[in-house]
Amino acid sequence: MVEDLVIVEVKAVEALTRLHKAQLITYLKLSGLRLGLLINFNVVLLKDGVRRLLG
Repeated sequence: MVEDLVIVEVKAVEALTRLHKAQLITYLKLSGLRLGLLINFNVVLLKDGVRRLLG
């Protein structure tokens, strides 16, 4: 959790799956926050590994 505004979930996997997205959405619901970032560091370009989710 960053600044009580956003949850950042960091991964280093071959590909992000629906399970990773569902996990972050669950964190958002439990915390009451609306914004989450799902970041996968196992990509050539970091911008290709960033997903922004609203809960």
